[in-house]
Amino acid sequence: MASETLERAATAPDPDKLNAFMGKMVGDMGAAMSAALVVLGDHLGLYKALAARGPSTPFDLAAATGLNERLIREWLAAQAASEYVTFDPLTGHFSLSPEQALVFADEESPVFMAGGFEVLAAAFKDEPKVAKAFRSGLGLGWHEHDVCLFRGTERFFRPGYNANLISGWIPALDGVEAKLQAGARVVDVGCGHGASTILMARAFPNSRFTGVDYHAPSIERAKQGAAEAGVADRVSFQTASAQDYPGEGFDLVCIFDALHDMGDPVGAAAHIRRSLAPDGTWLLVEPFAHDDLADNLNPVGRLFYSASTMICTPASQSQEVGLALGAQAGEARLRQVIESAGFTRFRRATETPFNLVFEARP
Repeated sequence: MASETLERAATAPDPDKLNAFMGKMVGDMGAAMSAALVVLGDHLGLYKALAARGPSTPFDLAAATGLNERLIREWLAAQAASEYVTFDPLTGHFSLSPEQALVFADEESPVFMAGGFEVLAAAFKDEPKVAKAFRSGLGLGWHEHDVCLFRGTERFFRPGYNANLISGWIPALDGVEAKLQAGARVVDVGCGHGASTILMARAFPNSRFTGVDYHAPSIERAKQGAAEAGVADRVSFQTASAQDYPGEGFDLVCIFDALHDMGDPVGAAAHIRRSLAPDGTWLLVEPFAHDDLADNLNPVGRLFYSASTMICTPASQSQEVGLALGAQAGEARLRQVIESAGFTRFRRATETPFNLVFEARP
C-alpha cells in the first residue's frame, strides 16, 4: 500500500507545469477557432474592405460590405483578440496595420496567408476520410479531398513563388536563367492550378512551358489562369502523372512542393531524367526540413508534419509503391531518392525558412 502511494506521488502532475500546459491549450484552441474566422473574413471580403476603408466601426464596415453589422462586430472583436486586426479603444475603430494588411488583404503580397487557412479548413472537413486511411492504410488521394484544398494550396504557395522563384531560385541554378531568357523548353510537374508555370511564363516570354498534373479539374483551372494572365500563347497544360507525362529534351523540369506527395518518387525521378536534355536541369523545391526529427520540432515543423499527416502522406499511400516520404523528408532522404533514379549531380542550390531548393542533373 505504501509503495502504491509513493508511485502515485511520483507520477502526480506538477501544478505549475499543468497550468502552463492548460494555458497553451487555451491559446491553441483559440487559434484553431480563429482559423474558421479567417476563412470567413477572406471569403466575405472583410479584410479587403477594411484595408480599403481604413479605421472603421462595425457599422462602417457593414455599410461598406452590405453584411450584418452585429455579426461583423463579433467578428472584429474576435480578430482583435487574435491580434489579426487592430482596435483603438479611444475611438472604437478597427483597422489593419500595414503588416496585417499584407498578410490578410493583399493577394500579391509575399506574405499573404489567407489561402493557407483554406488548407486548414480542408483538413477539418476531411478528418473522417483521413481517419479511414489510418484504419485501412490505403491512403487518401489528393483528388479525394474537399475542393477548398486545391484553391487554398494555390493561394498559399503562390506568394512564396512570387517572392522567390524568379528572383532567387532560378538564378541559383547553373546556367538556367540564361537558357530561359534565350528560349527553353520547360515542364512543370504537379503544377496544380498553374501558379508557378504562369509565373515563369510571364518572366521568360521566349521560353515555352508545359504544366502537367494528374488532377483534371486543377488543369482546367490552370488553363483559365493562363488565359487570364495573357500567356496562353506560350503555356500549355495537360492531365498526366509524373511517371508518364509526354515529351523529351526538356531544358528544365520543375517540381514545386509535390515530390513527397507521390507514391513512387523514384519512378517519377527516373522519368524526369529520361525526359531531360543531356544538359538539362531538374529544379526540385521541397518543404524545409532537417534530416533529424528532433531538429524539426519547431513551429515550421509543426505545420508541415500536421499537413503531412492530413494530406501528403495519405496521398502517397494511395498510389502505387506508396513510399510515403512525408513533407519533412529532409535532404539526405531526398538525395537517396534522386540518386536511386540515376542522377549523378545533386546539390542544395538555395533555401528559404520554408523551402529547400535543389538542383539535379543527369
